Amino acid sequence: MEYKVNINGIDVDAEFSEKAVNEIFLPLLLMLEKMQIEKGKRLIVMVAAPPGAGKSTLVSFLEELSKKELKNVTVQAIGMDGFHRRQEYLLSHTVEIDKIQRPMVDIKGAPVTFDLDLLKSSVKRLLEAESMGWPSYDRHLHNPVDNAIDVNGDIILLEGNYLLLEQEGWRDISELADYTIFIRADEKLLRNRLIKRKADSGNSILKAEQFVDFSDMKNVKICLENSKKANLELEVKNGDFTIISKI
Repeated sequence: MEYKVNINGIDVDAEFSEKAVNEIFLPLLLMLEKMQIEKGKRLIVMVAAPPGAGKSTLVSFLEELSKKELKNVTVQAIGMDGFHRRQEYLLSHTVEIDKIQRPMVDIKGAPVTFDLDLLKSSVKRLLEAESMGWPSYDRHLHNPVDNAIDVNGDIILLEGNYLLLEQEGWRDISELADYTIFIRADEKLLRNRLIKRKADSGNSILKAEQFVDFSDMKNVKICLENSKKANLELEVKNGDFTIISKI
């Protein structure tokens, strides 16, 4: 099944196999619908994965699929990328790397470059507010866009690299979720995708490779090696999804 979507200002052409749709995604949506009806209030589903694994595209696809398949609830996909600290903040603040102070912009996308307190308070509001504004991230502006999305769905698919991170300050975020999903992928596949994405944002291939190898691949390892066990673990391989484990 072909799926075209614009993610954070970049056009994405994706494809999901009929097998994955029928055996993974449709049963998942039906299960979440049942969970939300039984809960009687908004359901929060957190989808975590390393950079480049396709989590933003997947949750967007699940939202579209739900419009055709679910009759009793609404599904809405949002991301944590809107909680990147602003570019001017990252340019004016530093972080120590190998005993050298470097601008935070050099490691943009690392956990420390997100406004964690604002993310936490916003997720808590999701559980209470019927409708609220939510930020998005524009890769061409290199900055968040405040209140870009009006969140009002019955089931919220919140995606982000570090939502299941087992680190101080981050580990309690996933406790706010009703259900969690983690996506794994080969590091070589992720590197190739990340270089393409960085180049599509207006960078040269050389600059894209340098940034990915210095920053993004470290974040890939953080996600793969330091994330909590999820209710559902998927793997993306050869362009398709398979189930690794399910609780």
